[in-house]
Amino acid sequence: MSPVRLALLAPGRPGSPPPPARRTRQHSPPRSHWPPLAYPCPPRLPRRPLCAPRLYGPAAMPLRPLRSLARGLRGAAGPGPGVLLSTPIFYANAPPHIGHLYSALLADALHRHRRLRGAAPGRLSTGTDEHGLKIQQAAVAAGVSPPQLCAQVSGLFRQALTQAAVSFTDFIRTSEPRHQRAVQHFWAALQDRGALYKGSYEGWYCTPEECFLPESQLADSRDTQGRMCKVSLETGHQVHWTKEENYMFRLSEFQEPLQKWLQDNPRVISPVPFYQQVLHWLEEDLPDLSVSRERSRLQWGIPVPSDPTQTIYVWVDALVNYLSVVGYPETHSEWWPAAHHVVGKDILKFHAVYWPALLMAAGLAPPERICVHSHWTVHGQKMSKSLGNVIDPVSCFGKYTVDGFRYFLLRQGVPERDCDYYDEKVVKLVNSELADALGGLLNRSTALSINPSNTYPCFSESCFPKISDYDGTQALSRASSEDYELVASVASLPLQVASHFEGFQIYKALECIALCVRETNGFFQRHKPWKLDRKDPAEKLWLDTIIHITLECLRVYGTLLQPVIPNIADKLLSRLSVEPEERSLLNLTFLPRYNGKPCPFEGRQLGPDTGILFHRLEKSRQSQMENKRL
Repeated sequence: MSPVRLALLAPGRPGSPPPPARRTRQHSPPRSHWPPLAYPCPPRLPRRPLCAPRLYGPAAMPLRPLRSLARGLRGAAGPGPGVLLSTPIFYANAPPHIGHLYSALLADALHRHRRLRGAAPGRLSTGTDEHGLKIQQAAVAAGVSPPQLCAQVSGLFRQALTQAAVSFTDFIRTSEPRHQRAVQHFWAALQDRGALYKGSYEGWYCTPEECFLPESQLADSRDTQGRMCKVSLETGHQVHWTKEENYMFRLSEFQEPLQKWLQDNPRVISPVPFYQQVLHWLEEDLPDLSVSRERSRLQWGIPVPSDPTQTIYVWVDALVNYLSVVGYPETHSEWWPAAHHVVGKDILKFHAVYWPALLMAAGLAPPERICVHSHWTVHGQKMSKSLGNVIDPVSCFGKYTVDGFRYFLLRQGVPERDCDYYDEKVVKLVNSELADALGGLLNRSTALSINPSNTYPCFSESCFPKISDYDGTQALSRASSEDYELVASVASLPLQVASHFEGFQIYKALECIALCVRETNGFFQRHKPWKLDRKDPAEKLWLDTIIHITLECLRVYGTLLQPVIPNIADKLLSRLSVEPEERSLLNLTFLPRYNGKPCPFEGRQLGPDTGILFHRLEKSRQSQMENKRL
């Protein structure tokens, strides 16, 4: 499938999996002669406790103390061993699009959140997939060598991901010597364990999708010269009948091991619908897989060890990148199988069926987790160059800012279903939740007109007494039941957000934060601190308490938003004078004075006023013209 056709779809090598059409075993040894395909049994994933239920009103008091919160965060995700988070490696035949960016942002947010909650140091890998017939042909068409084409496109990916603040620790290119060495060693492991045999293979091959397609996925069409031809039913790309002698992988032997792996690890693939889809695939026939091409047809790839007439199939080549980045075959055991792959649904079978089977055949455990997301459309349509709706992420950074566009994709992207992109939607969401709700709350609560000392004001227990101590006779108490509900909501928010991140539902975490931000705006508006007289001692206590609670809420929001909008969160926390070492979730104590404990921020001078937290966006001219036509 072409990158134009697939723009906004999950990145990685596009197209349907390559089922064989016709094959005959020519050199397959008798089954009794195969060496055992032993592999270590993958460890069962630990069961994570869910976050505490969200409670409101007096029943929710007292608030969760610091040690309980820290323990809860460790329990929800655990410091545990280091984890390798990975994006797919992106095919280096065209510049990046926002589908690539979405995968990278999901992995980046998970990686940042792990660091925030005090988990063991992890790694985030990404990179480019640079082999295959499609790149070989694209290089010829461009009048450059394949290495030149790959270097140019790979540079564009690295630049775009860096600009998007993706905190990758490893950028792998499959043309690197370290990767080629890992692939050759992996192939040798498959061969030594009897997982490969040579056989005749023929069928309809689709070069753009780098795979064979069965008759059920084909349609009749006409080429540019009006001649009848076969095309991919899904993409419209022309296919060609190909007959080769290839190496075959005994995928059929791994149907039961794969089923047992999934049944023993029900959380290994999320969200649940994709887990169920893989189980359904494994109920059907699982034919052996062609894993090489004749080198006379494909020179741009890694040659099969000890057989210079064959080139290793590009998907086998590409999948091994997850081992290359952790030092396979020498040092990978320090990280493997603690790998969490973030992939699009269009490459799910490659990652959830072929890749685990290949690993088992090579004597390695499958990855610990596979997080799957759906696709993006534009105004309800797939991306297409002919329609002119291809979305360039770099241009989006210019229109919406990096953090603004990060927030939109992670807030609106729902892994279980396809999501739609259009300019008005971005502008409306970002203006409402970042500029107005979050930015407006910070500006109003730190304004010199209500906080002339520019400090973190004091909290008054008499104005906001602890529920368990309240006997109804304290005349100075001005807190309402709605105020206690707000405080309870914010107190439970860190564990709630951690649970959603752990469940690969980042959009739900952001939804919870946005709801609390709205509730805090309601609290501030309800009590109208700008109308209170600071010269009146009683009024001053309540005024300072309102501001203190508001700033405490903002501090929680800024801390929790760091994995999603790192620049805006840094600006917010700096305005509240929160030091870098005070921005961890394990150091997060919300409203300690409510529980009679000291607050390290009370009386602290606020940071410098750097102006508006997030400037409101304007609708694009194109969007305005479309509205006029409507």
